[in-house]
Amino acid sequence: MEISNTYINGGFEEDQNNNKFSLLNPTDESTIGSLICSSKKQVDSAIKVGLLMENISANLTKEERMSILQEIHDGIILRKEDLAHAITLEMGAPINLTSSSHIQMGIDHLINTIKTLETYSFEEDCNEYKLIKVPIGLVGLITPWNWPLNQTLTKISSAIAAGCSIVLKPSEYSSLSSRILIEIIDKTSLPKGCFNCINGVGSDIGPLISSHPDIKMISFTGSTLAGINIQELAAKTIKRVSLELGGKSAHIICKGVDLEEAIPNAIDQCFINSGQSCSAPTRLLVPIDTIENVEKIANKHINTLITGDPMDTNTNLGPVVNVKQFISIQTYIESGINSGHKLISGGLGKPINCNSGYFIKPTIFSEVSNESLVAQEEIFGPVLSIITYDDINHAVRIANDSIYGLSSYITCLDEEEGLEIARKIKAGQTIINKKSRGSAPAPFGGFKMSGNGREHGLFGLEEYLEIKAII
Repeated sequence: MEISNTYINGGFEEDQNNNKFSLLNPTDESTIGSLICSSKKQVDSAIKVGLLMENISANLTKEERMSILQEIHDGIILRKEDLAHAITLEMGAPINLTSSSHIQMGIDHLINTIKTLETYSFEEDCNEYKLIKVPIGLVGLITPWNWPLNQTLTKISSAIAAGCSIVLKPSEYSSLSSRILIEIIDKTSLPKGCFNCINGVGSDIGPLISSHPDIKMISFTGSTLAGINIQELAAKTIKRVSLELGGKSAHIICKGVDLEEAIPNAIDQCFINSGQSCSAPTRLLVPIDTIENVEKIANKHINTLITGDPMDTNTNLGPVVNVKQFISIQTYIESGINSGHKLISGGLGKPINCNSGYFIKPTIFSEVSNESLVAQEEIFGPVLSIITYDDINHAVRIANDSIYGLSSYITCLDEEEGLEIARKIKAGQTIINKKSRGSAPAPFGGFKMSGNGREHGLFGLEEYLEIKAII
């Protein structure tokens, strides 16, 4: 199977070329097919079309924008089974997860953006002047493979709501789900040329987008290193750059909570999507006098998790996305072992029931120093570090002792206590006594090396707007 996601001015460009990217099934390492990569000429063509459609996009009424988003929503619902199977096939997430959270998070962004638009005013009368909020223009959206529908739809929703024309560059590892999404958008009433897509290896195509003078803004989700490179290239044309990057989030377990409930929940939060989430709470901070009990509960719970075939509805963890990720995670696990951290579960190699595929043993280290490599660097796999603290101020210092600041989690008895702790944590969001952020249209983005932009809802919409003062 050969697939092209080069979509320009309302049509797929299926032209053959020798620049192809092999698509592998991470579950068994078999070849699915190949992606026909977009050429530089096609990248330039997509940008040219998007530039020409800036005014058309900007002049869409608020009602038209809402209608287009609803049509995308309806298309997602209609093809949710296709999308779930595509995501499982291309990146290995369990079918139970791709059929639920992977789809629902994308749907939530569409619903929340429509609700935001319903009451949003693009003009405001202030004392002695009028404020007008206008679309920034043609935007380049660069999205990752780990939550492909979630990250792509939050950007697309906000850009359409703001009235921007779009050039999308999805990850080459999410080619199957991207093709379905493009087909869904193609069937909407969005004028042709307002949305374009190019696809190929990120290191080849990303710089062409980031440095192009006609693109007014880049919205990128991915690694911190790639984000730095994008910002450097974009600086030459003074374009706006919104970055959602890496994380090393802490989960503070407060004294007195029910550990039998809190510890399994914390492990599940870390290991969802095989640990391939930028906001995953990979540092578990527990009171020092509970460590022995915490280790027993962790070991007991980890033995209930099933790693294996992602198409099996009983599976909790599938493979990681590719061999590069597999080798990287193994290297971090080896580092943890060599550093003398206490290995509660997992370790090097694949689970005994997984002979092929990029499967990782769910790994938990205890007695971890926060200065260690496994506690400081983003591993992006199912590896959890348990760190002890003396008192809550010590816990906050540990949580903040990181170059990252994307997310944080608190499990506590008293919500007011949790709120006070959250105020002290240097991160873009804090989740208190919940499994996840759910469907809330709360802003998402990081402090420090985790990025500089915000997505979702009102804050996501305003990332794509320029403010004009009429005096």
